[in-house]
Amino acid sequence: MTVLVVAINNAFVRRRSAPYVVSMDEAPIHHHYDTAYDEDQRLRQGLGRLELARVQEIVRRHVPPAVRVLDVGGATGVHAEWLLDDGHTVHLVDLLPSHVSRADARLGGHERFTATVGDARALPVPDASVDAVLLLGPLYHLTDRADRLAAWREALRVVVPGGVVIAMAINRFTSLFDGLAQSALFDPAFRAIVAQDLATGVHENPTGDPRWFTTAYFHRPEELPAEATEAGLVVRETVGVEGMAHWIKPLASALDDDDDRREVVLDAARVIEAEPTLLGLSSHLITVATRPSGAPTAP
Repeated sequence: MTVLVVAINNAFVRRRSAPYVVSMDEAPIHHHYDTAYDEDQRLRQGLGRLELARVQEIVRRHVPPAVRVLDVGGATGVHAEWLLDDGHTVHLVDLLPSHVSRADARLGGHERFTATVGDARALPVPDASVDAVLLLGPLYHLTDRADRLAAWREALRVVVPGGVVIAMAINRFTSLFDGLAQSALFDPAFRAIVAQDLATGVHENPTGDPRWFTTAYFHRPEELPAEATEAGLVVRETVGVEGMAHWIKPLASALDDDDDRREVVLDAARVIEAEPTLLGLSSHLITVATRPSGAPTAP
């Protein structure tokens, strides 16, 4: 056993945690993010900026000002950066040591930022120690429902009663729509991947082509809030993030800060975000939930 020392809101708390070991099932995921894929850059360019802007909007309307935020699966700090700018105290947890090192190198000089390596299913964080938990990525790669529920329950454990948990998932139909938008669907190998995605939600990429992502779970719109509820949280809302614009690649230039079309594209996503019949259109879904006041700590 190792002992992790976690700094949250200037209070150091010792919590025992088993050392993390990469399993064979997770190794391709780690390789994808370590060598083939830069999530930080994806969200700062092209249509990734639509996702980032919409995540910011949704988080800001649910997270109170200047609170303690746990950014689980926070990667290299792309969300922690703007959360700090908003006045929050941010503790980032990520499974990949390389991500934590990059986040710490960029943001470690900030007095309200800390970071550590950790697993969403067994967070190295004390009970009821944060005001908001963000799961903007961990659920993507937990293909077993039991693991996803474990991540939800850990978020319930560490957030204060009345605190908010905001979780993001990839939509079940994402590879189908992306395959059409990028013409990959005309490749029989990609069609086979899509067929499994639609049937089971488990996305596997035996080709190793980084354009076709890595091992993941794609949620149906009704699954994400159902998981939160089963974990003991109270769901506030489930919304689509990007709407249709994500599939229209020429719209990427409209997201430039000085482009008058930017607000039109964002508004097109906002007006349908909660429309039940269109939740399956967005590339990503977000469920916002809270820990009931007086709720016991999750086992």
